[in-house]
Amino acid sequence: MRSIALSFVLLFVTTPLHATVLLPIEFRELVTTAPVIAHGQVVDVHSQWIDGRRAVETFVTVEVADYLKGNLGDHVTFKVPGGQFGRYRTVFVGAPSFQIGDEVVLFLKSDGPSFPFIIGLSQGVFRVVTDTQSGLRIVTPPAVMGVSSAEPIRVVRGDPTRRAVSFNSFRDAVRQAMSEGAAR
Repeated sequence: MRSIALSFVLLFVTTPLHATVLLPIEFRELVTTAPVIAHGQVVDVHSQWIDGRRAVETFVTVEVADYLKGNLGDHVTFKVPGGQFGRYRTVFVGAPSFQIGDEVVLFLKSDGPSFPFIIGLSQGVFRVVTDTQSGLRIVTPPAVMGVSSAEPIRVVRGDPTRRAVSFNSFRDAVRQAMSEGAAR
């Protein structure tokens, strides 16, 4: 009888668990969904409290070199969930982190007059780096990027399909996806 009573108590005392689920977005869908695609360099990163000091959000300012789609001006500031403010840190699974000086291509969206946000969290950020061997500027796709099949996606370390491409090839792929989206 005690075990039954204990089971009922535990059943009603438990708290629900919450989880973040990231659904991979296909590249063409990412391109057509984003009203703004900006390429530039991070010039400011700062965090602040939100929701009455319940969480921290990070605001990132990018000096835009060029827009592949849309236009938000010479500098664009967007928000990213999570960050560190003093000794307090809020971790948001899937949210990218930025450093001053990072060169990035961002897929941005905005809801009304608020700050823009990155579509798909880390999936909407493509980092541009210089290859040490060739000297070319290259872009590496995020670890989780959807494909057009209905198959589950496995993240495999060293996956050859997730190889870096030159920045010019990446820009061409974005333009091709935009033209395919416009044709539909």
